[in-house]
Amino acid sequence: MITRYDSTNRLTSMLTANGFAFLSGLTPKDRSGGVKEQTADVLSQIDTYLAKAGTDKSRILVANIWLKDIESFGEMNAAWDAWVAEGAAPARATVESRLASPDILVEIQVQALL
Repeated sequence: MITRYDSTNRLTSMLTANGFAFLSGLTPKDRSGGVKEQTADVLSQIDTYLAKAGTDKSRILVANIWLKDIESFGEMNAAWDAWVAEGAAPARATVESRLASPDILVEIQVQALL
């Protein structure tokens, strides 16, 4: 069975299937801050979605992070390191990429166990 959360005709923000939660790439709702603030915003959204699925950040297996500017890697990591569950860091990739809007500085996608 597949359960979809916050679906539109274009995408589903999260779906669960076969013991996994798959989150779409999430971008900050508040885009007024820098990379650290935008990353914290996205990580908070991830917490909310994972809670809806009955899981949490300690069960994230994989994270993919896109940054508008790789020079902001340290700022993003400052928010990430304060958030990631101790002893449960997922496999992770971080790359520089042009994002959907100029005011988006970070996008994060995760997959977690339920």
